[in-house]
Amino acid sequence: MNENLNKKVKISMLFEYYGKLLTKKQYEFINDYYNNDLSLSEIAENNQITRQAVRDNIKKGEKKLFEYEEKLAFMKRTLNQEKKMQKALSELTKIQKDYSNEKIADILENIKKYLITL
Repeated sequence: MNENLNKKVKISMLFEYYGKLLTKKQYEFINDYYNNDLSLSEIAENNQITRQAVRDNIKKGEKKLFEYEEKLAFMKRTLNQEKKMQKALSELTKIQKDYSNEKIADILENIKKYLITL
């Protein structure tokens, strides 16, 4: 994944976790820029301000999002939980394939369904 796309994805994810903690303008501008794919010029025109003012608000908002993640680490924990859940599902699938006991297969299927709905 290229670095620019990676940054966009990361900011969009951080925005989901911490966006409501930003100022109203930071929230709106980051949402428009990253999620609604508007340019700085379009956002500036819509809000009757300069492109530079939009950029400054977005940069300050991005900085806040990264600071919140550094302190609270919700996204990191969530991604780690998802990795562990995928590993558990993979291991359950291996057991299901290797053992033909129907009762065990049913139990494993129920566990997989539970993990998927977490």
